[in-house]
Amino acid sequence: MKKFKAILENPERKQDVAYISIPFDVEKEFGSKGMVKVKATFDGHPYRGVISNMGTGCHILIARKDVRQAIGKKVGDTVQITLEKDLDERVVELPEDLQRTLSKNKKAHAFFDTLSYTNRKEYAVWIASAKREETRTRRLNEIIPRLLAGRKNPSEK
Repeated sequence: MKKFKAILENPERKQDVAYISIPFDVEKEFGSKGMVKVKATFDGHPYRGVISNMGTGCHILIARKDVRQAIGKKVGDTVQITLEKDLDERVVELPEDLQRTLSKNKKAHAFFDTLSYTNRKEYAVWIASAKREETRTRRLNEIIPRLLAGRKNPSEK
């Protein structure tokens, strides 16, 4: 496990986004130049995320807004970080009606199963976040054609 202090960064401050720069050689520590799934804590607050390679030799970890709010920190503040490689399988809990819909089309279900954890989660949240039953039903009816068209997430055109 790596422990260090980092500053919440967002030099352009164009969006409500923050990240920390990883102050060590990610490839040497975790065996990958690219993205690495990690379990982290920000000031003791647990978070599962991905260290991303910015293509400049620098790796970063996003500090989501909910995490920053939970620890009461903003861009420019210093946070205590712990990081370890996340080897646990990431499982998305699918709403029952989404499971039933997927089970009706093997090809769409097979494509869904190839999607990344994040994309599967986005589809599950898209269904679960519908406030009205009509919206949920419409989305469930749209999901199979979207998957058969190769759309990796519900917002993809």
